[in-house]
Amino acid sequence: QVRLVESGGGLVQAGGSLRLSCAASGRTFSSTPMGWFRQAPGKEREFVATISGSGARTYYADSVKGRFTISRDNAKNTVSLRMNSLKPEDTAVYYCGAAVSLFYSGTTRPEDFGSWGQGTQVTVSS
Repeated sequence: QVRLVESGGGLVQAGGSLRLSCAASGRTFSSTPMGWFRQAPGKEREFVATISGSGARTYYADSVKGRFTISRDNAKNTVSLRMNSLKPEDTAVYYCGAAVSLFYSGTTRPEDFGSWGQGTQVTVSS
């Protein structure tokens, strides 16, 4: 079981930037595809970005492509999400998740991620 702790959320004006971090512990991190998801009030958890175990492959939701960048540092057991040009519609609780399968498929389904952090709130004011 991978244990995850997110940090870096906060309040930012539209057009601003934030960097979220997720610290992982537990089973072999470098083999595990990771993902960032978000959940706004009254909405289902939605996919934001995923990254393969090596970091060589990434995949983004259309709504964040070109604005957000997912990365990982396997030496430090961390995965990050750099968010630029933030919009009010990016407001949500952001969660990092560890994929159940060690095979990177680019899945965007929350049910394919078996471990979640507690989430970090991102609020973008207009």
